[in-house]
Amino acid sequence: MRLRPQDLRTINLRQRVNTQDDEGNSVKGWGDAVAIEANVQPASGQLNASIYGERLAYMKNLKLQSDSVIENRDEGCGVCLDVEADAEPDYTIVSISTFATHKNVLIERLERGGDGR
Repeated sequence: MRLRPQDLRTINLRQRVNTQDDEGNSVKGWGDAVAIEANVQPASGQLNASIYGERLAYMKNLKLQSDSVIENRDEGCGVCLDVEADAEPDYTIVSISTFATHKNVLIERLERGGDGR
């Protein structure tokens, strides 16, 4: 399967990084942004609806041809889809499915504060 160049959108992937502060406490943060090209679509399907239920409305499906995302390693990484590359990610990777020529990546919107976004 080849992804059409006109359907691709530039998004930024940010790895989860654990560091320590001055007192030795573990602090979770995000690494540097890596730009990747992906086809972004709403998540759908009967199987996904039965697994995720109402959460499916806040999920998207990415199709990409990149080695930046690897199955069983990058679940939980942040994705800057509707925000700038240096901002906090607005989505996180839920699952990655690898096929012969591309990868399907399911991402879910992160909650922001008390406003539900």
